[in-house]
Amino acid sequence: MIQARICVKIRGRNKNPPERKALNSNQKNLSAQEQYEKMVNTPVSRLITTLAVPTVISMLVTSIYNMADTFFVSHITMEASAAVGVVFPIMSLIQASGFTLGMGAGSLVSIRLGQKRERDADVIASTAFFSAIGVGLLVTLFGSIFSSQFLSLVGASAAVLGHAQAYARYIFWGAPIMCASFVLNNVLRSEGKAFFSMIALASGGIINILLDPFFIFALGLGISGAAIATLVSQVISFSILLSWFLRRKAVCRISIKNLTFKGGVLAKIVWTGFPSLARQGLASVATILLNTTAGQYGDAAIAGMSITTKIIMFVASIMIGIGQGFSPVSGYNFGAKRFDRVRQAYRFMLLSGFLIMAAFSLVIFIFAPQIMAGFIEDERARQIGAAALRWQVSFVPFHPLIVGTNMLMQSTRNIRAAAFLSMNRQGVYFIPAILILPRVLGLTGVEISQFVADFLSALTAIPYLLHFFKKMGRMQEAAD
Repeated sequence: MIQARICVKIRGRNKNPPERKALNSNQKNLSAQEQYEKMVNTPVSRLITTLAVPTVISMLVTSIYNMADTFFVSHITMEASAAVGVVFPIMSLIQASGFTLGMGAGSLVSIRLGQKRERDADVIASTAFFSAIGVGLLVTLFGSIFSSQFLSLVGASAAVLGHAQAYARYIFWGAPIMCASFVLNNVLRSEGKAFFSMIALASGGIINILLDPFFIFALGLGISGAAIATLVSQVISFSILLSWFLRRKAVCRISIKNLTFKGGVLAKIVWTGFPSLARQGLASVATILLNTTAGQYGDAAIAGMSITTKIIMFVASIMIGIGQGFSPVSGYNFGAKRFDRVRQAYRFMLLSGFLIMAAFSLVIFIFAPQIMAGFIEDERARQIGAAALRWQVSFVPFHPLIVGTNMLMQSTRNIRAAAFLSMNRQGVYFIPAILILPRVLGLTGVEISQFVADFLSALTAIPYLLHFFKKMGRMQEAAD
């Protein structure tokens, strides 16, 4: 009798999967509904702040550990410092691949969740994730085979090439993890779960900063140690990000079963993420041109401009973090046809971003020589970097107009406008500037090229912004 009861209980458990699936589905729907209510009803100032703070922390930590490589490597040799700058556009290309799929998926997921189409969001997130791994594997394969050719193309001199190869080897190996991490990161943010993303990125960043001096100096691995530290930190961040999905802490479910290449899902992801591809891809091209142009004035110019770029990226990452806190709010409410909240969210993002950027810019402008002195000992590299840093940081307070308008367009699927705006700062305007101005002004032309591109990019964003809000006003009238 006891055996029979045990058998009945075991059999009963085996026959209940549909009930369990239904329970899990109800739990998921409840979670999605709660998140929906939060995104469309919480005051936008509080909501953006809640989402932006962990995102800004994540971006800052990421920028800090990027600068940590530059800081510690610059104490090896000036050629090693230049090598990090040479490899940077290759890292930007890897990031461009991950950002394209991640931002594309994130924008679509936030709109689908705003429309209460959770199943579609699962498919989008899964397709982007596994596609990112595939793209990363291709980067690893071709990057490992053609490493020296790539590095020579992006500006590595004979003195710098060996250092650049030692650093790039591990960056290529980590490409699949880096690309997939961008997808997981952006999906979490699009759900309004930026805190989970922050934990993963901050953990990896802190570990990278701690491992850099240990691998570089204590173990005597030199510039390879910096790259290994970066790879280890990427693996840790990826593992934490993935754990949120495996433990069902996220709204979206990532599974190989949800992967599809039907119905144009991947094409929609790539098209929606195209502004990120344009932005990051052109950033790589811009950095290559910057390196090759600065290289005409010696390795000191490459080192100085490379350090300047990392510092500006650190400051700009704050605005990108604020923008990524704004983006899911914009996408959710646009999908829910709460156009008034989209307008409120943009205004709050623009004002708060300007005030924060202005404060950072003032400090960096005043202490530019001292900041450069902390990174590199070569006097000429310091002077070049300090001059370029002051030019570039003087326009940083207006980055919210550039970044915010671009993210507004992308989150509301105005893809053509978003793509064009994203191409301006380091493409449409910067590339001609870096090709023309040094011919006229010499080294000063190199130093001011990004300032000129930023100024023109901000001017260009204004008519797009006015047109969008006018169009959205008509949509609001139609909805009413």
